[in-house]
Amino acid sequence: MFSELDSILDISPENCPQREFILLSDRKADASFLIHYFLSFYLRAGCKVCFLGLVQSFSHYSAVSQRLGVSLTQAREKGQLVFLEGLKGALAVLLEEEPSPSPQKLAFLRSPHTNLRGLYEFVQGSLMAKGEGDKWGPPVLIVDDLTVFLSLGVRGGAVLDFTHYCRAFVCSKLQGNVVMLIRGEEEESDEEGSEWLLKGLTHQCSLALRVEGLPTGYCRDIHGQMEVFRRVNGSCVGGPKTQKNLFQYKVHDKGASFFARGTSSAVL
Repeated sequence: MFSELDSILDISPENCPQREFILLSDRKADASFLIHYFLSFYLRAGCKVCFLGLVQSFSHYSAVSQRLGVSLTQAREKGQLVFLEGLKGALAVLLEEEPSPSPQKLAFLRSPHTNLRGLYEFVQGSLMAKGEGDKWGPPVLIVDDLTVFLSLGVRGGAVLDFTHYCRAFVCSKLQGNVVMLIRGEEEESDEEGSEWLLKGLTHQCSLALRVEGLPTGYCRDIHGQMEVFRRVNGSCVGGPKTQKNLFQYKVHDKGASFFARGTSSAVL
């Protein structure tokens, strides 16, 4: 499980934070394990979750969550989880198989230079809707991952607008949390590419987790390092007052192990 990460972030399902915008990013490594961690964490905490899965199928996320002790199928059936399967939905839109009365949440696929208003309205409707007997905790929006929008031709400015409106709606209005993943690029000529977007989002978030490969190169026993940046006294993440910690990690079938830098016998 991810009990070590709970301790690093000083959170627990019984003590779930509110109004947090958590930004995940990676470079020369894969931060997907953090998406699975936050998804299982918020479901165990009893939160209402809207998950925009733009990278993998529902069955993939479900299989990983099952190993972490959480059933996405049951959560969806109970109305706790609203899952947007981007891969399946994209195919339906591109083949024009989506029924016309349904919300055009993925309409930007037909015209990528437009905004993401339809998707934002989907998020709004998903987290505002309440069924009979709903007693969920603070609502949560999770996006995996923002880089997909850029690869489909959506302008970086439009993606930044989407994240701003989602943060204002979920964190400020609903007192909930937002978790978003963006993947960095080593070389990038686009003025509104992933690095530009990452810098813009870093100034907005309250907590940033950056996953990178080891500077010493490949190691069998340690898969990479994770920097944890937390805003202190209202300052921007990355500013002079940011609290920063560095950990090395190893991912395994049912979670991940973390080591303070220099404490692992595998690598210093």
